[in-house]
Amino acid sequence: MDFLELAKNRYSCKKFSDRKLGRDLVEKILEAGRLAPTAKNLQEQRIYVVQSDEGLKKIDGVTPCRYNAPVVLVVAFNKKNIYTYPGGKMDSGVEDATIVATHLCLAATSFGVDNCWLNNFNPDVLHESLGLPEDEQIVMLLDLGYAAEEFAPLPNHSSRKPLDETVSWI
Repeated sequence: MDFLELAKNRYSCKKFSDRKLGRDLVEKILEAGRLAPTAKNLQEQRIYVVQSDEGLKKIDGVTPCRYNAPVVLVVAFNKKNIYTYPGGKMDSGVEDATIVATHLCLAATSFGVDNCWLNNFNPDVLHESLGLPEDEQIVMLLDLGYAAEEFAPLPNHSSRKPLDETVSWI
């Protein structure tokens, strides 16, 4: 499948089956994240693979959006290992973690693993619940698994604004 087809086919799965993911498949997805570009190649991302019952209960304690996924990736970054842009108003932490997360998401789809990008949670509460290092900041969660048989993409999945509404040529 070419990239545009992959991008069109990827959707947010809102109901997962009980089928488990093999570690080798999760590691392939993680490898795609490892290969993502980061500012100055600092590679400040930190990814936590949550699959234990205890860990998944902690995820469920902060969001209603796990949708029975057997694996949740917590994507964070080290706040002490970032590139600060000239002018000092922005840094690379969130952007680099987001690039990594996008690689994870698209890689999962390319391997036939359904997924859902989650931002409906309090990152500070989850940070404390998981006992993460103080110098790390959580950016997002990524549900991974296989869609339940009766689930299909939401009706608005293919709804996109035309390019002329989102792009300006200067």
